[in-house]
Amino acid sequence: MAPPRRKMTFNTADLLNQRSRGIWDTGTLHRFCLNILRSITLHENRSFIKVWSKTSKTAIMYESGRVYCDNYQNCYSCVHDQPQNLYKFPKKSKQQKIEDALLCQSPLDKTLSSPSEHKPCLLALTADNWLCRISAETGKELQRIYLSPKYKYRYLAWNVSQETFYIKSVQNKETPLSRQAGISQNGIYLHMAIFRVFPLQIVGILEINKKGFGRGVTDVILSQGVLAVSYSNKSVKLYSLEHILTLGQQSPLLGHRTVGDVPFGIPVNIQITEPPPLLFEAFSHNGIQIGAFPWHCIYTPPHKKHRGTHYICSLKDSTLPPPRVTVTSSGRAVRSRFQQLDDDPTQETFRLLEYEDELDLLAIAVTNGEGEEGRAHVQLHDNQSGRLQRKIELDEPWDETYPHELFFDRDTIVHIEQKGSQFCCHVYKLRTITKCQN
Repeated sequence: MAPPRRKMTFNTADLLNQRSRGIWDTGTLHRFCLNILRSITLHENRSFIKVWSKTSKTAIMYESGRVYCDNYQNCYSCVHDQPQNLYKFPKKSKQQKIEDALLCQSPLDKTLSSPSEHKPCLLALTADNWLCRISAETGKELQRIYLSPKYKYRYLAWNVSQETFYIKSVQNKETPLSRQAGISQNGIYLHMAIFRVFPLQIVGILEINKKGFGRGVTDVILSQGVLAVSYSNKSVKLYSLEHILTLGQQSPLLGHRTVGDVPFGIPVNIQITEPPPLLFEAFSHNGIQIGAFPWHCIYTPPHKKHRGTHYICSLKDSTLPPPRVTVTSSGRAVRSRFQQLDDDPTQETFRLLEYEDELDLLAIAVTNGEGEEGRAHVQLHDNQSGRLQRKIELDEPWDETYPHELFFDRDTIVHIEQKGSQFCCHVYKLRTITKCQN
């Protein structure tokens, strides 16, 4: 029997020296460096210390080391010891404000036509229907496309991350008053503009109408090439976007006129005149989540007795997995080992869960329910075993009546909370603890 392998230890200086001599490939060295960072993060003489706080009257967003405030007008980088302002846009009119945005990271395996496309950018949707591509490093506008003079677009989301995205219009809702007044929406619920990135190109404008998707449509989202349509009867139906693009009656965009320019924008060129093939249907109280391999669906039946209970079934044959499976608010399926009331104020309660994939650690925000002002801490768990590695106390009180967000990004923890009409962002950075000696 072969002897067990001895666990090897490395330091950063050795790894940099080996890389300079070309001994190991970059990917292997990168994994070793992340292992070193994980060890540093969990070492007893290191801790996360709050270094920065920011308040705003509008929502605060965090993504990939950047904090966005004031409707994306202010951008702060979190890669330094303390967040630093990257750029600040000049004050804009209400019509020019940014409604929604996505951070776009360029692929490493493609050669793009413009050098600017190799750098991260912000895809921003303005209130006056412009899609703008903005440098994420300088705030300089790189490209702009006019969407439509007819339809009000408001929401941006990824279909396939860093490959295709969509912009969704405001929904046309037929009210009893409009029906009485004889105002008709011609059976059109909303429109979705679908784009490719790298380079930025329009796929088409898809019309969600009554002919193709029936009555009672309340919402539509697009993810991983699947169109999910929600209905007023709590039904969620899934369709293939690829099949819809083939089935739809595609018309020319604008002939010899420029697409994406004032005054025409981008016309509707994908219209569905008959129902596409149905992939899957479920009835759920608050939508569905799809993931895992093979594909499974997480849902909550619409009946009152099922509120707060999540069910998992296979998309292939709708079978349920073995019992004693619990689904967290983030959609993570775990096997329950003990029973504990979530609303018991004397017990510690899990509030949020964040996964740091590069360090393979779980960050869990936990409240203890003690005192008038709730306190919280962040627990770091090993993702493979679930073992608790360390605790980080949060300086600010945790008000459970307001929404919170937690982000864990290498050496940075970000806590975003809402307090009434105010939004607050707290940034914690990894620091060395100096022990006092008597």
